[in-house]
Amino acid sequence: MKAAGLFLAFNGLWLIAQPMPALGALSVYGWLVPYRERLPYGETPAAYNLSTNSLEAMFATHAVRAPKAADEFRVIVIGDSATWGILLRPDETLTSQLNARGLVTPDGRRMRFYNLAHPIMSLTKDLLLLDVARAYQPDRVIWLHTLESFYRAEQLRPPLLQANADRVRALAARYRLRLDVARLPAPAWPEQTFIGQRRLVADWWRLQWFGFAWATTGIDQVYPEYTPRRSDFAADRSWKSFDAPDDLTPALAFDVVAAAHAMLGDVPLLLVNQPIFISSGQNSDLRYNTWYPRWAFDQFRAVYAEQAAANGWQLLDLWDAVPAERFTDSPVHLDARGVQTLAQALIATW
Repeated sequence: MKAAGLFLAFNGLWLIAQPMPALGALSVYGWLVPYRERLPYGETPAAYNLSTNSLEAMFATHAVRAPKAADEFRVIVIGDSATWGILLRPDETLTSQLNARGLVTPDGRRMRFYNLAHPIMSLTKDLLLLDVARAYQPDRVIWLHTLESFYRAEQLRPPLLQANADRVRALAARYRLRLDVARLPAPAWPEQTFIGQRRLVADWWRLQWFGFAWATTGIDQVYPEYTPRRSDFAADRSWKSFDAPDDLTPALAFDVVAAAHAMLGDVPLLLVNQPIFISSGQNSDLRYNTWYPRWAFDQFRAVYAEQAAANGWQLLDLWDAVPAERFTDSPVHLDARGVQTLAQALIATW
């Protein structure tokens, strides 16, 4: 009875204090083990990595948390799994390749690029991460994305948004985002006790222990055999529930892009329509790849250019900057040489 009473009291105190954000910010990274170069992601223990829905725990592992040097020009790079680096080793990612070039600003500051991308395509997921990242004094932000990230009906799909529903609601209210936040779960009080948050606590604990194995091996991802992206397609021109000549504009979340500009204020934001695989196989006259019929992607590019011009956004359209043979298992995932080509295309515009 005494043990049960103490257990109930502990859960009651946890419910009142809500210590998970403070606990998540505690980390062995940066003092007992080095910081990671990309946010935690994965479900395979052999990768010494895991996915967690605690934003504090995610950022506490990352190199962006290190104090900003006096001569540093800090560039935060956000995006989806292609930018995070699926099937790429840590030194092959876009930010690693940019850092390896030793770039310097005209006023002599060292450019340091930070990979704050996270898999699953959603502009709103990127906005949530950007809201946390702006506390780390960025001098510039580069945001890579593609048409899939814009689809309004799937903006709230990522588990990270579902688990941080209150923060997403706050962002939607602050920037008047046209999102159906009523679909987000409203956690009941039992879910805010220690029992209800035990998975978050367990993930935080495992992430600390994984840090030691990761620091020793440098492994943060398992590289399985994969099925290459398809080059031949059915004679299908549909995208989501649309078909030519439908107007996609109402279905695209350009208001989230506007919110990112408002959030950053004077910090420059470079929007990048990232490279996609362009097939030359069967029915490639109808589709660029498995994701995009030509009419839909062409319309997206035209509308995006119009929105950027009307709002004064800096948009770099690199959709066809990488050869088809450099794509791996999806229409956006690149191999290391493809990332080199993308990095060079980015640098050429500065």
